[in-house]
Amino acid sequence: MGLQRFGYLRWCVGALLIVLLAGGCGDSEDGNERARERVGEVLDRRAVAVRNNDLHGYLAVVDPGSGQQRDHQREVFQNLRRLPLAHWSYHVTDLELREDGLAYTQVRLRYQLRGFDPEPVTATEELVFTHRDGDWYLVTERPGSPRQLWEQGRMSVHQGSHGLVLSADDGDAANVVTARMLRRVGAAADVAVPVVAERWPRGWARSVVVEVPGTLYGVGQRLGTSAESYEGIAALTLGKGKGKGGRPADRIVVNPEAYGELSDTGQQVVMTHETTHVATRKHTSDATPMWLSEGLGDWFGYLGSGRSPRTAAPKLTSAVRDGRVPERLPSDRQFAYDAGAETLGMAYEGSWLACRMIAEEWGEERLMEFYRKVGGKSDDQRAAVEAALGDVLGLDRAEFTARWRDYLRSELG
Repeated sequence: MGLQRFGYLRWCVGALLIVLLAGGCGDSEDGNERARERVGEVLDRRAVAVRNNDLHGYLAVVDPGSGQQRDHQREVFQNLRRLPLAHWSYHVTDLELREDGLAYTQVRLRYQLRGFDPEPVTATEELVFTHRDGDWYLVTERPGSPRQLWEQGRMSVHQGSHGLVLSADDGDAANVVTARMLRRVGAAADVAVPVVAERWPRGWARSVVVEVPGTLYGVGQRLGTSAESYEGIAALTLGKGKGKGGRPADRIVVNPEAYGELSDTGQQVVMTHETTHVATRKHTSDATPMWLSEGLGDWFGYLGSGRSPRTAAPKLTSAVRDGRVPERLPSDRQFAYDAGAETLGMAYEGSWLACRMIAEEWGEERLMEFYRKVGGKSDDQRAAVEAALGDVLGLDRAEFTARWRDYLRSELG
């Protein structure tokens, strides 16, 4: 009986400890909700510290038992001071209390860069908190979660006429970002924005934010995924079109290793292509096929480059001369990063030439109208394209595809 009482007492003490760690009483659901409220309050204090440029207040929410994390957060704070912040706030979207007393949280960060973001944009953070001395403290970020550029080492900020270029140096010996590269990135952005704005003046800031991680590994960290998937990709644009949830930050992320291998012309084509994605984002939806989105990007990118179709589309030129004219427009699957260089190259080239054909035969305004019409339709991609083809170009899909195949033979054969 005495042993039973001891066991019961020990169980009670353990249960009480879990309740206390949860920051409340009652069942685990109540504890989760109470912890969520308290963590939300901690993050509110952190946001105030960022907005007030208060280093002491910012570090006050970091676990005092983690010197390494405090050093890291001190560097993050110094990076944030370099940004033209107009807004900074957090909202806890999910929280899971673990048996060890740690709280794993998913947090929506809303921030705005003055002069570049027309409204606050969003990013997701996955943070781990611990309960200590009656309050919750930040311990670390969840392993494998995306890392913003300001969390990847000392950040530098270069502002041009139309672009804000952010770079990070984590001290890795493999870092390939040089001052010269950053100047070239900034110069390319300053050229790209006016080119796109001249033909697409609607509904965007007419400026871009370009992020340049120090290494390919840093690119993977920024995206929260395997870096190898982007090894041959010079740049990409983060963001979502309408109908895809809350608006995230439209950011151009440069892979410094692949981008650095391009010629000046190649870098400009890439930057103008990505700037097109930023400009057209509000008119892009689930109904927009990849061939139209990527094709329009390349159409803008090659404007003024002087490159002929045979020079700019070598893979498709070879296929057409061998009698292998594609039967249909590129599918979304052909744009997957693991589709292979041949498939991916032909998809981009064929998409560019489809948009080039529309601009030449119907005019640039019709090309822009076609893009907006497709993105403004329902999420049914096939129906949206079919309707826009009829409304803007007066063709059905079969007729458009036949015209495109004839155009490939004419330009590349």
